[in-house]
Amino acid sequence: MSQTNIARRTFIKNSAMVAVPLLIGGVAMPAFALTTPPTRARGTTVLNVKNYGALGDGIKDDTAAIQAAINALPTTGGTVQVPAGTYMIDTSKKINLRSKMHFQMMPGAILKAKTSSLSRHYIIYINDKSDVEVSGGQLIGDRATHKYTTSGTHEWGHGIQCLGGIRVTIRDVRIADCTGDGVCMGGAANDVVVANIVSTNNRRQGISVTNCRNIKIYDSEFSFTNGTAPECGIDIEPDAGYTCDGVLVQNCRFNDNKKYGANIWNRTTNVTFDGCTFERNGSLGMGTVGITGLTVKNCTFRLNSATGVVYNTNTKSCTHSNNLSYQNYTRLGAKVRTPFSQTGWTSKIERDVLVRGGALVTIGTNNFQ
Repeated sequence: MSQTNIARRTFIKNSAMVAVPLLIGGVAMPAFALTTPPTRARGTTVLNVKNYGALGDGIKDDTAAIQAAINALPTTGGTVQVPAGTYMIDTSKKINLRSKMHFQMMPGAILKAKTSSLSRHYIIYINDKSDVEVSGGQLIGDRATHKYTTSGTHEWGHGIQCLGGIRVTIRDVRIADCTGDGVCMGGAANDVVVANIVSTNNRRQGISVTNCRNIKIYDSEFSFTNGTAPECGIDIEPDAGYTCDGVLVQNCRFNDNKKYGANIWNRTTNVTFDGCTFERNGSLGMGTVGITGLTVKNCTFRLNSATGVVYNTNTKSCTHSNNLSYQNYTRLGAKVRTPFSQTGWTSKIERDVLVRGGALVTIGTNNFQ
């Protein structure tokens, strides 16, 4: 997302899946995982970062040691394992993954960003690589200690930056406290699967999907985003002059974000939200502008501070059906209703669904409480 998207930011300013979490990688993860993500092709070599000098003691800078293990993989690739421990990472150097590899963080493994003053920095970096898998453990950013001494928003400090990769899987990871996004993907990334992750308390977004195609996000939570605009759970927004096509978001939660649960912006096509929950967000559950081909089905919109979902200007070929909505627009106070189903739109549901600016939306049969 470019620094110049002022119009988008101006716009943003003006469940059935509640479950007991389970432990993956030694931390609480969503308990609703239903999808098995793809395993990517790689060689059979297995290396351990501790054999390359990593200590994981929460004090020593382990960046170079972890990178040495990655660099030691043969051309056929393989797996680099990170045992339990806290590994301090210099995000100016970052952990640079390579093609045909699995970066496997074991239960109790934490990659923790060292304090930085950079506006753009990453813990894990996937740059034009193929057949990459990241799994397990935790990534913790430096938002609590970051030095905002240079100008700008410092919104590009991401847990995982996937730039231009193909056939990438990110699964079973908890990402928190980044100065930017938990996960950011762009640069024409293709065939990226995100499954069973928690991305929480990051400053800009839980996850950003920019210049990409064929993206699938399953069984994950994007929550408590706060700090710098847009402050959404997910932002599907290509940079100026680029496009985004083919995004499936299934069985995910978007809760307690400062602004929207989901923001979907211009030059985006063919997006589906299926079985997701949008709750307790500080503004809309979902907002759209300039998207063609959007399906929202089997979702729950509840307890959002403003409207459950607003389909806005230049939203085309959109369907909204079989969703459940209740107690939205909480800033106006509680509204008690007898549960009902309705096909189409009337003012009776204006707290839950709004269509504005000539948006072309088919409102099917939905349920309300």
